[in-house]
Amino acid sequence: MLADKLTPFINRYNELSDLLSSPDITSDIKKMTELSKEQSSLSPIVEKAKEYKALIQEIADSKEMLADPEMMDMAKEELRELEPQVPVLEEDIKMLMLPKDPNDDRNIIIELRAGAGGDEAAIFVGDMFNAYTRYAELRDWKIEIMDTSASEAGGYKEIVALIKGEQVYSRLKYEGGTHRVQRVPATESQGRVHTSAITVAIMPEVDDVEVQINENDLKIDVMRSSGCGGQSVNTTDSAVRITHLPTGIVVTNQDQKSQHKNKEKAMKVLKSRLYEIQMQEQQSANAAERAAQVGTGDRSGRIRTYNYPQNRISDHRINLTLYRLNEIMSGGLFDEIIDPLIADTQAKIVEAAGL
Repeated sequence: MLADKLTPFINRYNELSDLLSSPDITSDIKKMTELSKEQSSLSPIVEKAKEYKALIQEIADSKEMLADPEMMDMAKEELRELEPQVPVLEEDIKMLMLPKDPNDDRNIIIELRAGAGGDEAAIFVGDMFNAYTRYAELRDWKIEIMDTSASEAGGYKEIVALIKGEQVYSRLKYEGGTHRVQRVPATESQGRVHTSAITVAIMPEVDDVEVQINENDLKIDVMRSSGCGGQSVNTTDSAVRITHLPTGIVVTNQDQKSQHKNKEKAMKVLKSRLYEIQMQEQQSANAAERAAQVGTGDRSGRIRTYNYPQNRISDHRINLTLYRLNEIMSGGLFDEIIDPLIADTQAKIVEAAGL
């Protein structure tokens, strides 16, 4: 049955091979690149399919040998070696057959904002951003800060950053939502545990050609930067605020001394937000994805809780609890949270697909 499901993948791979050798395609660089990329994405499952079919044939041949008394012992030995390989290979193939998120290979724009909890929430925004930064460093990703709004008590009221690297979206897309923290704030004199919340939004970075913006739909304001930023702060109109009139989305950027660079970064964030809206419209089932990610920033709509007194981190979507909060927040063990989320998603997709 699995072999039958693999046939369309093999047929499409062979069809692409024929197309790529066609003179009409070889003269069209754009089309050739597109088809080559598709064929490359099919290569892993086609290789596994060939391996699987060869294994099934070997097992069938060995079973035929059981009828020959002289070959029976050899056949049994071969079957003991071959048959356990089948379920392992089938699981590998099922994972490869899963529909891929088209955004998985993209870089991301991550937005962290303080919610309920005042200064402590802002401090935790800083803590979470530091954790993501260390995780990114371990995976050889690059982080570029797009915009910040610092808190006087420490941390950030808001921070927006671009994270570049291999498979960034595929791993960090699960971070979108409300994160709740329970701990004793540094300013708490009586040692009482406070509960605060922050929101995290994850958006795929998009190319200019993917999101078309009419300049007439934009209201662009320039102003003087505020907060930390060097000698140019409060002396030049370098900060930029862009309002997308049809949607009401407002993006600001003031981290750069150059007004041009601030506008460029703000437009990048705007395009990612608009792309996310387009994706939601195309996939009506996920129409409330951003709202589900961000929620209201209160203490109830949470995806994860960080309890410092108990060194406990709990992801409420998969009922996962680990007592290694400090190590996970150092970035080194972040995969202990992300890998189970990926596995849970894959299991649900496998079940829904009937594989």
